[in-house]
Amino acid sequence: MTEVSLASHINPVTDRAHEGFASLPSCAHERLASVAAVPMTGSRAPLAVLPVVLFHVSAAPNLVNLETVSKAYPEQVILDAVSLGVSAGQRVGVVGRNGDGKSTLLKLIARTDEPDSGRVVRTGGTTVASLGQADSLPDAASVRTALFGDADAHEWASSPRVREVLGGLFGGLDAPGLPEGLDSAIGVLSGGERRRVDLARVLVDPSDLLLLDEPTNHLDIEGIAWLAAYLGGIKSAIVVVTHDRWFLDAICDRIWDVQRGSVFEYDGGYSAYVLARAERERQAAIAEEKRQNLMRKELAWLERGAKARTSKAKFRIDAANELIANEPPPRDTAELVSFATARLGKTVFELHDVTVKAGDQVLLEHLDWMLGPGKRVGLVGVNGAGKTSLLRALADATEDRQPAEGRIKVGRTVKLAWLTQHMEDLDGSWRVLESIEQVAKRVQWGKKEMSAGQLAERLGFVGGRQRTLVRDLSGGQRRRLQLARLLMAEPNALFLDEPTNDLDIETLTQLEDLLDDWPGTMIVVSHDRYFTERVADETWALLGDKHLRMLPRGIEEYLERRAEVKSAPAAQAATQSKPPSQSTVDRATQKELSKLERRLEKVEARIAEVHADMAASATDPARLTELQGRLTELERERDEIEERWMALAD
Repeated sequence: MTEVSLASHINPVTDRAHEGFASLPSCAHERLASVAAVPMTGSRAPLAVLPVVLFHVSAAPNLVNLETVSKAYPEQVILDAVSLGVSAGQRVGVVGRNGDGKSTLLKLIARTDEPDSGRVVRTGGTTVASLGQADSLPDAASVRTALFGDADAHEWASSPRVREVLGGLFGGLDAPGLPEGLDSAIGVLSGGERRRVDLARVLVDPSDLLLLDEPTNHLDIEGIAWLAAYLGGIKSAIVVVTHDRWFLDAICDRIWDVQRGSVFEYDGGYSAYVLARAERERQAAIAEEKRQNLMRKELAWLERGAKARTSKAKFRIDAANELIANEPPPRDTAELVSFATARLGKTVFELHDVTVKAGDQVLLEHLDWMLGPGKRVGLVGVNGAGKTSLLRALADATEDRQPAEGRIKVGRTVKLAWLTQHMEDLDGSWRVLESIEQVAKRVQWGKKEMSAGQLAERLGFVGGRQRTLVRDLSGGQRRRLQLARLLMAEPNALFLDEPTNDLDIETLTQLEDLLDDWPGTMIVVSHDRYFTERVADETWALLGDKHLRMLPRGIEEYLERRAEVKSAPAAQAATQSKPPSQSTVDRATQKELSKLERRLEKVEARIAEVHADMAASATDPARLTELQGRLTELERERDEIEERWMALAD
């Protein structure tokens, strides 16, 4: 007779149950733990079945609960019996199409709007701070008053939180980034400066829950990176509506997807949401396919009479392979460059010793740059460094207007389209499709031809939306229409200046996929880091030192360089504390290093030109010999510059 210990069977079971419960959502309270059958004595003894064990899982209390909340407007149901909760410390990103109710959801949580039915319950004592898309700051008030009221400086200036917020948004405790610092009147500030003040208002005081509607609007790449790092270091729960996908990935641990009155929840940031949503839609498609198959079988059964079914539908679909199969193909860079070269020739833009000015201010000087066919460039830089001015200089050159200093050579076949930040005026009585067909009815897109209706559909104007009157379009829809009209003109060079303004994530994804197949030269200026990295192959930066530099490591390298620039004043102060002779040597060395870097950039550009000329003269031996001699001289000069630079750096 063999005895079996009951404890030896119970413990592993309960241990596994506890491990499983640890991974359950926090809202779960009771779960079935285990059912086990354990033999007590010999082989003929009856089985003793353990009772079902119920565990109560304690969860962090929700700060806010929405209980079967509904909200509708005359033309649209925004939310339909939605139940959600936000727990302490949770970071939720809210995504969805424009007009689907993201901002309304935030207003309901903030209690600045009331639901038609259901209720919003807030835990007692919960403090909430809200940032809307538009501020309500009084124009006559100063920034100091808007942020701190009548409080004395000593009451807030010593707060590490306040110092960090003012430093991150305005450059220091006295807000040197504003016209008159903290004493600046709200009414004289630009839209971007007002946005930063409103954001500071929300951040300077600790709150249990932050509700942020498009907090990255008007922030540059550095500002967005700072905000993500700051929010990652505080304890507040956050619900944020934003179209900035990099920002969602950086701070969120949950995504709410608002779709046609419902809200779908996903764990993780934006990247995890994309995969999870694709899998959910795949599962829904499979379920619909099964349902349709069942209906067809039932119809066949009714037609033939009650005969026995001899087979069942079998689905052996691997989820991972299905997801990979549904991914859009990557850009075929070689093919796109080939198309672009055929349309543009070998020259697009060549800048030789160009100086770019805004009024009397010099933004760029001694600029040598070549922009070839098929190049996709992301242009980043601090505000006021000259990004838009550089684009304007290139655009002027296409109309034979040269810069004040230097020369810009433009290819003879270049046909430029520029998506500016300003909306074009269109006849409000036109319909969407009609306004696109005013430009052209068909467009050649790589190897394919596309109609105006097909292009409109790819930019989100599906079905009846193509017959919408222009005057009834939202800001985001007008932006899409503006882009569609530009693309229908079949440009082979494209400047996109803040193209993501007013576009929701779904439209941004459609635009990115569309640009993947576009054969031409492109410059993108955008504060949307995700979009820039997605559509551009190279990153060039204006760091505020009147030079344009290529950054091999992209925007991450740009942020590192900007951090070095900001830390320079402290390093400079330390240098000034040295003996005068040492300080003088350091300044002279730095000056020579800067000169060497400028010389090196010019030599590298000339080497690139010689290589291009050699490729074009492959059948001319005499010309090749001449170019090879020139190349040898330039390479020798480059080596000398690099050796001198290394010696000085050491």
